Amino acid sequence: MLHHFWEQKQVKGSDTQSEDSLKGSVSQSEDSVKGSVSQSEGLLLYESAPSPGPPYICYVTLPGGSCFGNYMECESQAKARRDAARVALINSLVNELPSRRITPQFITHSLQEAASASTVSVEDACDPSTSIGTYCLLLQSYTGRTMLEFQRGLDASMRSSMALDWLGQERQTPRQLRAELQAAQSELDVARRHGNELRFYKEKTEILSLAQSHAFTHQPHTDTHGPHTDSQESA
Repeated sequence: MLHHFWEQKQVKGSDTQSEDSLKGSVSQSEDSVKGSVSQSEGLLLYESAPSPGPPYICYVTLPGGSCFGNYMECESQAKARRDAARVALINSLVNELPSRRITPQFITHSLQEAASASTVSVEDACDPSTSIGTYCLLLQSYTGRTMLEFQRGLDASMRSSMALDWLGQERQTPRQLRAELQAAQSELDVARRHGNELRFYKEKTEILSLAQSHAFTHQPHTDTHGPHTDSQESA
């Protein structure tokens, strides 16, 4: 059901892109078609956390990067996968509510909240060189989409750069990396058990694991590996 839900969203998105492309040039139309094909391949990514036995943990990553995991204790990897898909489907359905869609009114309200929380002027949103101005441009680029689609995944270069930053901090403060990784793993586990969106917690854990693997390459790794990719759902 989860794959069908997102497949239908991709189809609707492709139809919208096709209508828009008719108004553009032939080259723009070709780019739109290529984009539609790449988005439809591998809609869902399932990953299992390394475990010698139950309970098993599974994560499912949705198009755009949002991630959810099973919150029930599962005695098999298949059950963990089904539970993760169920949690992701519930959140996907809730995400379709009008209040979750990025509209001009939503952007105005979000900018006011951001300005209040960071003690900056909301008027700075017109200046793209400021942090709130960058945030404003990002929100505007996602107008019409939902909050689950307001995600940007990290590529390998960004992950490596962040891992190197953590390695630098480890050199200045020994044993900080291990403490940070343990805290991140705990935060990921708590968020998963509450059925929350996990992208931030999972990526932070994976980056810290990567940093630690570089810091201790001469030692065998046990609990510092990231999740193992099971399959990339496409059918």
